[in-house]
Amino acid sequence: MTPSFAYFRSLLIAAVLASGLFACASMPPPTSELAAAQQAIAKASDADADMYAAEDLAQAREALSRAQAAMADGRAADARKFALAANADADLARMRSESTQLDAQLAQRRAEIARLQQRLGQEDGR
Repeated sequence: MTPSFAYFRSLLIAAVLASGLFACASMPPPTSELAAAQQAIAKASDADADMYAAEDLAQAREALSRAQAAMADGRAADARKFALAANADADLARMRSESTQLDAQLAQRRAEIARLQQRLGQEDGR
C-alpha cells in the first residue's frame, strides 16, 4: 500500500510544528531585553520625561510591567516583545523630553539675543 498525499502532508505539518516548538523552547529568556528596558526607563526619568513626556514614559512603564508579568508566566516571546516595546517607548520619552528642554533653551537664547540687539539699537537682527 502506497502512502497517500494526506499522509505526507500530515507528516510535513507535524515536522513544522515540532521545529516551531523546538525553536521556541531553545530561545533563551529575555533577561537582557528586560534589563535594557529598565535602563531606558531610568534614563528617561533622569531626563525629566515625567514632566515633558509623561504619556510616553507611562506607556514604557506599562509595557515593562507586561513584560515582567509575561516572564513570570513563562511566556518568553511575549516578554521579549513587551520589553522591546518598553525600551522603544522609554527612548521616545527621553528624546521628546530632551527635545522640549532644548527648544526651551533655544527660545531663551533667542530672547537674550533680541534683548541685546534692542540694547544696541539694532532692528530686525541687523
